[in-house]
Amino acid sequence: MQTLLIQSFTIISMNTLSRLILLALLVMTGLFPAASYAENDIKDNDFNPVNTGVTTLSITPDARGSGMGNLGAATDPDMNSQFWNPSKYAFAYSSGGLAISYTPWLRKIVNDIFLADLSGFWKLGSGDNQAISASFRYFSLGEVTMGGQVSSEVMQTINPYEFAFDLGYSRKLSEKFSMGVVLRYILSDLSYDDSYSGESNTAASAFSVDLSGYYVTYPMIGRNECQFSWGFDISNIGTKVSYDHGANYAFLPTNLRLGTQFMFPLADYNTLAIGLDLNKLLVPTMPRTKDYDMETIEGQMEYEEAKEKWETMSPITGIFKSFSDAPGGFGEELKEINVSAGAEYAYNQQFFARMGYNYENASKGGRSYFTFGAGFSLNVLRLDASYMLATAQSSPLDQTLRFTLSFDMDGLQDLFGKRRR
Repeated sequence: MQTLLIQSFTIISMNTLSRLILLALLVMTGLFPAASYAENDIKDNDFNPVNTGVTTLSITPDARGSGMGNLGAATDPDMNSQFWNPSKYAFAYSSGGLAISYTPWLRKIVNDIFLADLSGFWKLGSGDNQAISASFRYFSLGEVTMGGQVSSEVMQTINPYEFAFDLGYSRKLSEKFSMGVVLRYILSDLSYDDSYSGESNTAASAFSVDLSGYYVTYPMIGRNECQFSWGFDISNIGTKVSYDHGANYAFLPTNLRLGTQFMFPLADYNTLAIGLDLNKLLVPTMPRTKDYDMETIEGQMEYEEAKEKWETMSPITGIFKSFSDAPGGFGEELKEINVSAGAEYAYNQQFFARMGYNYENASKGGRSYFTFGAGFSLNVLRLDASYMLATAQSSPLDQTLRFTLSFDMDGLQDLFGKRRR
């Protein structure tokens, strides 16, 4: 896959189909980096990843969550909770915060693809029971030179990108439980215009909603007060997207995330948190010709009928259908669950060390990798970094780095002597 992607950048003269393949590669390598070698390790009939549009919405934006194997449904609230579980903001220790994250994407192959994210929140009222939040993420696919039918003819240079902007609200419903909702606008601009053939595609846009919940309690184990939490987040429940003037539609990457974390003291000023997240795309499986007897008229008709139902299925119906429509039955449904496990060690809430592991079944994409991270915090700001080590050396995501710089509003107010009382 890496060789194919590199060669794609060196080709100037491409037909319309080749251009679409290039754009698809740029996006799909972000979601299924192991697809090329996963197919070599399993039978063709078993390889069946879930297909969606705007796949970059599933990419982890921040260094803390990625450093723990890509988990965050039940971790302590921080400035990047908008992506993981926005209901955690209601339990945030600070009155507000802002975080800027940057990820060079596929940096082993190209140097102009990146993900940038800006997230923040602010507590409302004097009771600290509710909060508003917002985030803006921008994914640049770099610069792509589009060629004409003649090898020496350069038609245009495009800069495909995707971005999402959202606003959220979270509130405590009790001393231990909160819920949150997020409204999001999404734009995916992979558009081009081929004046020679008259073909073109357009930018795709959509609206979506996130629903989440967070529970936290503090049990006593021996003489130590520990922290146990769990959370859920159903993200990107929204409209479909189309890149070809409405001729075909794709589902958003609607995702169910369930997570838990247990944090306990090791000694004075030393704590260790262990977490687990489970993720499943709530998107119906696209019908495949290999699952039907295409040598018979009946089989062809069954396939066309199944394909039509999939294309016209509403996103809400697709969510419920996604639990029981895998060709391999319940066993294949279990393979669609992505597992993230990780740990975070903290000293005096100033120095942090993290590690984790992310697993995805080879038949669903094969994204499996170890992650490592570290952080340093002061009263005003915190700097986090993470590093990904893929289990397959040929993965284009191997050695991916992420950086996050966070600002604490209470720290800033203390610095200027204007903290609210």
